[in-house]
Amino acid sequence: METVQALLRSARHLPGDSPLRDAEILLGHCLGKSRTWLYTWPDNEISEACAEQFRSLVQRRAQGEPVAYLTGYREFWSLELAVAPSTLIPRPETETLVEWSLDLALSDRADVLDLGTGTGAIALALASERPTWGVTGVDRSEAAVALAVENMQRCKLGNVSMVLSDWFAALAGQRFDLLVSNPPYIDAGDEHLTQGDLRFEPKTALVAGECGLADIAHIVAEAPRYLHPGGWLLLEHGYAQGAQVRALLQQRGYAGVTTRRDLAGQERVSGGCWLAE
Repeated sequence: METVQALLRSARHLPGDSPLRDAEILLGHCLGKSRTWLYTWPDNEISEACAEQFRSLVQRRAQGEPVAYLTGYREFWSLELAVAPSTLIPRPETETLVEWSLDLALSDRADVLDLGTGTGAIALALASERPTWGVTGVDRSEAAVALAVENMQRCKLGNVSMVLSDWFAALAGQRFDLLVSNPPYIDAGDEHLTQGDLRFEPKTALVAGECGLADIAHIVAEAPRYLHPGGWLLLEHGYAQGAQVRALLQQRGYAGVTTRRDLAGQERVSGGCWLAE
């Protein structure tokens, strides 16, 4: 039988910036053990069944399949979320959107809407930090809503609801203090769609018309009908779209329009406050 250390060494060829970390996550998944356990017991012998499962996952990872889809989970904002090929994999840069939302001076009883919730990552992160907020996540994909509900139950959060809706379609008459969204914002011709994890993620959650700005423009235009006066709209976007998104917000009449950068220093989230028509 092979040891923990030997199996990890056998996966050194994995693609990406962190082959060892990927291998550790995959082996830990097969064993039901933490990465700390792997470090503590490098000479522990692994059963042939577990080793074969690990080698199979490594082969799939070598072909580019995302680690999160291989394990079925991804951590976001300290929450362990189930993921599936029907939704985007939550990414660290999206935590910039969560951080900004929590920095806003909103009421303890604020109503919050997460448009295009996917796994429910943003909605659940906000609900976990602000248990007195009422948070609604919407998605037009039935599979995504089902997964978001599963994650809501996994996180045991009672201040969240998940709704099937094509953007605002099922929300007539409702108003919110904060609207957040990580909508599709990649142009259909972007070369990144043929690289890395993006090859395996749903194009409907990635690609938008008008050079990637169509869905953002739609949300910017329609959001005031669903915001209380003084409510905020925060949107994640591509690293090169900040100026365009700020222009859309300013043209529609939002106040205090600005952009925040992610941990990599890239312009990542833009937003503004809706005062009144």
